[in-house]
Amino acid sequence: MPHTVPLLSAGQTAAALPYPALADEIAALLAEPGVEVPPRMVMPLAGQGSLFVMPSTDGRLAVTKLITFTPANVGSARPTIQGDVVVFEVASGERRLIIDGPTVTARRTAAVSLLAARRLAPKPDGPLLIIGAGVQGRAHLDAFVDGLGTGQVRIASRSPASARALIDHARSRGLDAQPAFDLRRALDECPLVVTATPASGVVLDGTPRADAFIAAVGAFTPQMVELSPALCHDIAARGAIVVDTRDADHEAGDLLQAGMDVKAIPELARVIREDWPRPQGPVLFKSCGWAGWDLAAARLALHAAG
Repeated sequence: MPHTVPLLSAGQTAAALPYPALADEIAALLAEPGVEVPPRMVMPLAGQGSLFVMPSTDGRLAVTKLITFTPANVGSARPTIQGDVVVFEVASGERRLIIDGPTVTARRTAAVSLLAARRLAPKPDGPLLIIGAGVQGRAHLDAFVDGLGTGQVRIASRSPASARALIDHARSRGLDAQPAFDLRRALDECPLVVTATPASGVVLDGTPRADAFIAAVGAFTPQMVELSPALCHDIAARGAIVVDTRDADHEAGDLLQAGMDVKAIPELARVIREDWPRPQGPVLFKSCGWAGWDLAAARLALHAAG
């Protein structure tokens, strides 16, 4: 009789990937030799959409995430990201697990930001400013609450309905949650900042606090941008910039459009392997995505599935 491969729903996938444990798994993966992550393949689709194929392996498991990104779905009932993560056992070639791709993408992206904040944020207890109240905004809120104990959050969004929904969610978790109508003022008040917008234009400008930690996750192509060039150069002069992986060298739109030499900026793996002390001054963590994060999520989900 054929072996039945477990297929986890979005809810089951989320339950298998608690944020603190996922951040730990990502840190463990970054410290390991032998992890292989080829460049992801991105095939353009009609309507400015994309098909992403993202493989990775640690020698024991081989993982591929296959997802579509459809910007035209923004504002509709259809999600912008759809697809699956398929997990294979290398020794036998068998499929071991199929997990929900959008849930993995949301949770591993927020868990990477959580890991970076744990290691680099000068004042990790907040308050937290979230710009962008979509899937990633909510995922980062939950990740920072679960992993850092954040108790205060300010929400900014171009959509009042989305902002209200995320504020209501935050309050349901016991947070002091308020809208942020003045981003310059919010930047003055909040040492933790997450930008998680569609990255169609600059949403954050000004001078961050000396103890600021900014996780910029919305822009993952050279054409996308959330941060002003002046803000990027200010942080580089006063503090530190760290990218998630070397893929950011050609994907980090915020930094590339600021004319920065991204190849000279350290990546998160170096922070982990060299056990960096917290930097002095403001920190910008630029995240573009990497299939290794999906591999870490697959390992944790497979363990949870037994």
